[in-house]
This record gives sequence, C-alpha cells and structure tokens, in this order.
Amino acid sequence: MTKKKKKEADPKVHEELKGFKMEINSFGEISSTLSIDKINEFLNKNVEDKKLKDRDDLDSE
Repeated sequence: MTKKKKKEADPKVHEELKGFKMEINSFGEISSTLSIDKINEFLNKNVEDKKLKDRDDLDSE
C-alpha cells in the first residue's frame, strides 16, 4: 500500500499575519518572515495575558 502525500497548504492565519512562516534550520535556529517586534505587537494587541488580568496597579487600555 502506498503512502498518501501530504499537501503543502498554507495554514489559516489572521489577516495581519498573512505570509508569516517560521522554520527551524539544522542548527536549531528559528527564522521567520516577520520581525519579533511585529509578532510581539500583534500578540499584545490580540491576546490577554492571564497573569496580568487581575492586577490593579496596571492601567487598562
């Protein structure tokens, strides 16, 4: 019985992250198509930090 080949389809991503790809090379280094600053900016805007949600000393935006 032959193995089925996997199709290399692009995963579904948020519109702001279109074209984002991450790869790990043979040395274990992570490379991506977006800068770390842009990824962190997106995460800060769209993901709630569970550790900080109950703190009173932080200003909510």
